[in-house]
Amino acid sequence: MVADHIQELTLEEVMSDRFGRYSKSIIQERALPDIRDGLKPVQRRILFAMNKDGNTYDKPFRKSAKSVGNVMGNFHPHGDSSIYEALNRMSQDWKVREPLIEMHGNNGSMDGDPPAAMRYTEARLSKIAGEMLRDIDKDTVDMVLNFDDTEYEPTVLPAKFPNLLVNGATGISAGYATDIPPHNLGEVIDALIYLMDHPKADLDQLMQFVKGPDFPTGGIIQGLDGIKKAYKTGRGRIVVRSKTAIEDIRGNKQLIRVSEIPYEVNKAVLVKRIDELRMLKKVDGISEVRDESDREGLSIAIELKREADAQGILNYLFKNTDLQVTYNFNMVAINHRRPEHVGLKTILVAYLEHQQDVITRRTKFELDKAQKRQHIVEGLIKALSILDQVIKTIRASKNRKDARDNLVKAYDFSEEQADAIVALQLYRLTNTDVTALEKEAAELADSIKEYHKILDEPKELNKVLRGELRSINKTYRNDRRTEIQDEITPLKISTEVVVSDEDVVVMVSRDGYLKRSGVRSYSASDPDDNGLKEDDYPIFMDKLSTLDHLYMFTNKGNLIYRPVYEISDARWKDTGEHISQTIGLSDDEQIIATYAFSDLKAPGEFLIATDEGYIKRTELSALQPSRTYKSRAMVYEKLKADDAHVVDVTFMAKPEQTTVLLMSKLGLALRFDIAEIPVNGARTTGVKSMNLGEDDCVTDMQLITDDDVVSLITQRGAFKKMKASELPVTSRARKGVMVLHALKNNPHEVVDFLKLQDDQAIEVITDHRRMHDILPAEHPLSTRYSNGSFVIDIEKEGTPEILRLKPTSLTLS
Repeated sequence: MVADHIQELTLEEVMSDRFGRYSKSIIQERALPDIRDGLKPVQRRILFAMNKDGNTYDKPFRKSAKSVGNVMGNFHPHGDSSIYEALNRMSQDWKVREPLIEMHGNNGSMDGDPPAAMRYTEARLSKIAGEMLRDIDKDTVDMVLNFDDTEYEPTVLPAKFPNLLVNGATGISAGYATDIPPHNLGEVIDALIYLMDHPKADLDQLMQFVKGPDFPTGGIIQGLDGIKKAYKTGRGRIVVRSKTAIEDIRGNKQLIRVSEIPYEVNKAVLVKRIDELRMLKKVDGISEVRDESDREGLSIAIELKREADAQGILNYLFKNTDLQVTYNFNMVAINHRRPEHVGLKTILVAYLEHQQDVITRRTKFELDKAQKRQHIVEGLIKALSILDQVIKTIRASKNRKDARDNLVKAYDFSEEQADAIVALQLYRLTNTDVTALEKEAAELADSIKEYHKILDEPKELNKVLRGELRSINKTYRNDRRTEIQDEITPLKISTEVVVSDEDVVVMVSRDGYLKRSGVRSYSASDPDDNGLKEDDYPIFMDKLSTLDHLYMFTNKGNLIYRPVYEISDARWKDTGEHISQTIGLSDDEQIIATYAFSDLKAPGEFLIATDEGYIKRTELSALQPSRTYKSRAMVYEKLKADDAHVVDVTFMAKPEQTTVLLMSKLGLALRFDIAEIPVNGARTTGVKSMNLGEDDCVTDMQLITDDDVVSLITQRGAFKKMKASELPVTSRARKGVMVLHALKNNPHEVVDFLKLQDDQAIEVITDHRRMHDILPAEHPLSTRYSNGSFVIDIEKEGTPEILRLKPTSLTLS
């Protein structure tokens, strides 16, 4: 017998069925509000239970524990904490626009403090909550049995005001979540009345009344398009900003006063966050942050340092703290037992239909009650008109039931009328009472006529509804708290607000290490004790401001940008950070040039040359950093071959009347006017710079005049210096002239060259990372066809790779 009841089911079938039932339950019966009364089941049960117990606004407060116990024992078989939490939320005037619960004691705070235990607090329904329950005893809503079939509870409340929009809702269920913001009661009722008169009203017409959310915490809403989209589709996005003012205080200083904060922002966390920004020096100019809120209202004081940019700091706080937040509409409600994304008109129409149903059911209830009373009154009037016979019949009867039956039989009364006559007290048998009954009969007849009119004519029903809505509006209407602005104000934050202007020493090494050190740390250390490895060396070192910008150019055509204040702050003796920690570099990629700028919009051009014989000029304005500069390098030169590289990047603050000198590996030099080089964009290769032979490549580039002296180094360790005037000015894209004497065996090749500056010492760096100093003054000028003199023993020191001016000590003043 037992085997007949055993079913073989797959796990997928069982899980799907059970989870489907569970999801349906929590969607419909727990987390989402009903579109008609705007309440979740737990909220509805709390209000119903408290009303049933007489715990109303005109009665004394009662312990919250008693209300929670009644709800849990009779209607909501879940944890007491969830019931008490729901009861508390309905009392918190910073969470709901019109609190439905009044509470004595600690019911939490905007700082996220928890409410006191329910044994300490006292609660009762608020006056407006009574409007949610009005006429519930007149068969206005469906009632169902509770969880143990001992009592009846409502499936929805009569809700004489549109609670879903007025108090909003939040909730998360299986596959659905809802976020409906609070609104102004008066505005919503105005829209309802307009919609009754204009059933085909569109969204724009309704939004003349419901302008947008009205948060209990006030604040400023920005983004009319987001509101309109939400009211149309149920989804939308707005910006909610704190209400602030900038005040002048003593000592020629200013103070930012925050008087209203965005909805559902934790005030204590907000104040802590602002103070953390101050302590971590993320924003410069804040001296103190105080929470000065009291019984008079919210107040956060942000005191600024003298001469601080108040508006700039405020913009930074808007962007980086919860002084400004994004609110996302997700208006989901249960409509006809189904979860739906609902817009403004859908909610208003559903509420009107609910109210029309409530009034219809109430009218039927009143009509039935009036008709029953009218029947009794008619019987009493008839009995009084034949009073002697009635009394005689009653006295002749054996008992009350017999008397009733005799009256029905003798005078054609109904059983209900006969019961009322038998129950009539002797003092009622007077002429006065007949008058009162006749008056009551007339009033009942008028009422019944009115009830029929309401039930038969939709216009009359809407007239009643309109009157009730106007009455609610008159009693409970209050001013809007949240200001609405059409556009979202863009937040522009200057670097000066975020960073204090400090002098620092910045260093970039050949291997890609960079750091900034305080001037004090640099001055207290040996400049050569820079924390770099033995075979690494600085290619850039200068005193800069934290507000400056650093451009680092690699030999693979990539540009790395860093604001100086974002460079890792380290002691001068520390190595610093490697650029690959944020931006990946190829194995053979190196930083070849670094420039600092105080203004990225300043005029100026970069002159860029590659080893494959291309050259171009690119304006600084064409190399502005992108939003992804922290993780991705920008291309400043498009290389044609995979093994090609940039040989030099030179910055020209203003176009110069000068010439460009290029030298190739095989000893050819080409000099031409800079005007021959066109200006190109970033992701371009440029134009032909030099006509290179097979196996030849450009080694370097310099800007020179006839008065300059240039020097070169060969792979065999020979050094040579010569006058620039010996090199004729020709045209771009030619082969050039020889600057070395040709040898049949082991000929010299140019490794690098540079322009000398006032006999400044130069150094040669070999492939062994050995550095060899050269004093140009000790070497005579050579002719163009000379190979110079040997200065490096390549077998001991390695093959020369780089020729550069020897760095001088940094002057800090």
